[in-house]
Amino acid sequence: MAVSSLNNKSLIVHGPILEYILEENAYPKEHEQLKELREITVKKYEKKSVMNVPVDEAQFLSMLLKIMNAKKTMEIGVFTGYSLLATALALPDDGQITAIDLDIEAYETGLPFIQKAGVEHKINFIQSDAFVVLNDLINGEEKSSFDFIFVDAQKEDYMKFHEKVMELVKMGGIIAYDNTLWLGSVAYKQHEYEKHSEMPESVWRNRDYVIQFNSFLASNPQIESSLLSIGDGLTLCRRLY
Repeated sequence: MAVSSLNNKSLIVHGPILEYILEENAYPKEHEQLKELREITVKKYEKKSVMNVPVDEAQFLSMLLKIMNAKKTMEIGVFTGYSLLATALALPDDGQITAIDLDIEAYETGLPFIQKAGVEHKINFIQSDAFVVLNDLINGEEKSSFDFIFVDAQKEDYMKFHEKVMELVKMGGIIAYDNTLWLGSVAYKQHEYEKHSEMPESVWRNRDYVIQFNSFLASNPQIESSLLSIGDGLTLCRRLY
């Protein structure tokens, strides 16, 4: 077992399996602007490039959005915008994405590729603390209006985000939480840290937040959920009531 390269970021899987998925299935279908954005992100941000979703996960989300016929979505945590661009390409021409992140510099790295793809008109980027925006939307009659919400932000805040986005997603709508396997650390014990030294210390510092959040979702009667072993773990939650 080995951690995937930082360029590809995926769950801890056998290297040949990950390589097969990417080389034989994901990369050949990757949109030209998504490829360019992925490559410039790796070049500019190096290790931080893992903050974008991997190619296979983005393609899964794109297909899901099309199956749902989603038109109104939200993304909390944008970075350079790989998943944002994938979403914009998947939505119809009149689709709308509310994208929230404090880091406008990272977003502007990806903006030329969004513009080149011809989908900038679908995106409303808001440079702000996400909770400020979420509260404004809740108070501004946007409750139960979003088809799909993607959350890829601070793991210690996932529980708080869930409380807010549950008010904003439609009944039957989908909330997707990224990194819910947290490089596989959720499956290991704390005393196994030295055995898995390839994982950054920051992973071990935050794993308890992810474990607690996963347990919360698994027992929450308001949602139907599924934790997928794609990328770094992706949990889909369908709002029941």
